[in-house]
Amino acid sequence: MGVVKVRMHRSIPDGFIVKQVSVTRKADGWFVQFILEDVNVPCQIQDIIIPTWDNSLGMDAVLHEDVYLATSEDEKLPSLKHLRKNQVKLDRISTKRNKRKRGSKSRRKLAKREARQHQRITRCRKDFHYKTAHKLVRTGKKIFIHKDLNLKGLTKRNKPKQGEDGTFLPNGQSAKSGLNKSWSDAAFGNFFKTLNYIALKAGAVVISKNPAYTSMVLSYRDEIIFTDCSIRDYWDEQESLTVDRDINAAINLKRLGLDIFPSIKRRSGKLSVVGTMDKSTTKEILQTLHRAAKKPTL
Repeated sequence: MGVVKVRMHRSIPDGFIVKQVSVTRKADGWFVQFILEDVNVPCQIQDIIIPTWDNSLGMDAVLHEDVYLATSEDEKLPSLKHLRKNQVKLDRISTKRNKRKRGSKSRRKLAKREARQHQRITRCRKDFHYKTAHKLVRTGKKIFIHKDLNLKGLTKRNKPKQGEDGTFLPNGQSAKSGLNKSWSDAAFGNFFKTLNYIALKAGAVVISKNPAYTSMVLSYRDEIIFTDCSIRDYWDEQESLTVDRDINAAINLKRLGLDIFPSIKRRSGKLSVVGTMDKSTTKEILQTLHRAAKKPTL
């Protein structure tokens, strides 16, 4: 490549050796990234953390209305929906670009403009992920438990349905396309990677768990209540309490990470809950749900 002029954001520290250089082209120019090494820098050793009820935090990926995450500490974090908010601007640029002649200068200019708009959305989303991760780590928790989401399956298109005459029947893909876009806009996979990176520097641990039945079981009584996704709240007359579905699922994820979540068995086509829970845990969960019921909705 020869000699290339670059704008250095920071100087290379004394004693560090340049091990690798990567050159990347983006919508707003070229970027050079250096990977450095210094043998005198000690390796960080992760301390063994014993999970307890106080140092753990369960997180449920909500993706409902304007909620991004629900935590086991009766908190709901808002979703900024960067792609949705910029969709009109993107469509306007894309429509103009498609009207221009292929290979023309005006079409190339509009393509660059569209690429820069996508880059802004990506950077805003990344900034949101870092700020949300720092906010969670500042709570002082040492163990963060989240769903092990199958994002590839969640964003997969529905299988086509074909009638006897060869025509294609409605398969619900028009509604599923909007959900797929919302999953992609949320980018939970990148968020949990960012949270893991921030948590490691703070001496915390991020754990992913299989979320099977965590959104269906009532967290303080071990009963199957939320059988349908349309059930967002549950009124418990015995406790005089309105249970939020998302906060309840986050608490169940916390229980799953602490190995106190009951086992669910299917017998004769019906689900049955097997397991018990001590009274102190039930009291803690009820206090959390009572605080969540008193908070105003987003």
